[in-house]
This record gives sequence, C-alpha cells and structure tokens, in this order.
Amino acid sequence: MSKKNKINDPQAEPQGDNVALDNEETLNAEEQQTIEAQQDLEKELETLRDKCADLADKNLRMMAEFDNYRRRTNKEKLDLMTTAGERIFKDMLPLIDDFERARQAMQTTEDIQALREGIDLIYQKFISFLEKNSVKVIETENADFDTEFHEAVTTFPAPTPEQKGKVIDCTQKGYTLGEKVIRYAKVVVGE
Repeated sequence: MSKKNKINDPQAEPQGDNVALDNEETLNAEEQQTIEAQQDLEKELETLRDKCADLADKNLRMMAEFDNYRRRTNKEKLDLMTTAGERIFKDMLPLIDDFERARQAMQTTEDIQALREGIDLIYQKFISFLEKNSVKVIETENADFDTEFHEAVTTFPAPTPEQKGKVIDCTQKGYTLGEKVIRYAKVVVGE
C-alpha cells in the first residue's frame, strides 16, 4: 500500500495514535519502574528503621547493664574497703591488749629492765603487723637523697665529701604501702 492509500484506508492505524500508544507504553513502563523503585526504597527504609530501632534498644539495654555493673562494682568496692578495714582493726586488737598490759605493769613493777623488754616486744610485734599488711619503713641510713621517698627538712654541711647529697639524719620515718609512699621520710641532707 502506498502512503496515500494508508492515509485514506480506514482500517489502517493512524500514525499519530501509534506514536501516542508507544509513548503511553513507555510512560507506563517508566511509571512502573518508578513505582517499583519507590517500593524498593520504602522496603529498604522500613528495614533501616527496624535496624535503627533494634540498635536503639540494644544501646538502651547496654547502658542499663553498664549502669548496673557500675553500681554493683561501687558497692563491692565499698564492702571491700569496709571489710579490709575491719580485718586490719581486728589484727590490731592484740597489740592494744599488749599496750594495756604494759601500762598496768608500769603502775606496779619495780623492774625497769623487764618493762623495757616488754615494750620492745610490743614494738617488734607492731612492726611485724605493719609488714604483714605490706607497710614498710623507708630506709634512710646512709641513703642517697631521693625526692620520691624523702622530704628534706633542712640541709647541713656534710662532715665528709662522701656524705654530700646523702641523708645525714632522719627526723621522722617514712612508710610505703606496697609500692606507694604513704608518708615521706623527713630527713636532713648533707650539702
């Protein structure tokens, strides 16, 4: 059929309608793709919301668990300090008993030498108690002056050149608890 006959032929499809149908099918396909993409995005958004809610719930539970852990450990620390203090005081009670006996003996005894020996025994028992609880005396005799353990009260001219920078005298003993200094030794340093 010639072009002219197609135009006049009533059964021939008009060309404009064919283009319109192609455009409509293209639009429908594009709309369908857009709708599918939008549905995919909505599904993904819903999945992300679920994950976000799940993470928020896990975070809240973790914070509550940590808060409980913190409270529990604080209570345990407080209990430990209380019981540790109790143990130390219980261990000190025999020393107090010894001091009370020594005081009574001072009232009635005439033997000064026996009294001195008794006091020395109590002193040794007390030093043993301190060592048992990891408290040690900081050595100062002929020691080099060390600011981590000693506190210089004053300086004094060194009697010999070897004693420069060394501890000459200790005015108050220092103590460590484990590795920590709990009281610095107060010393006189030679210069």
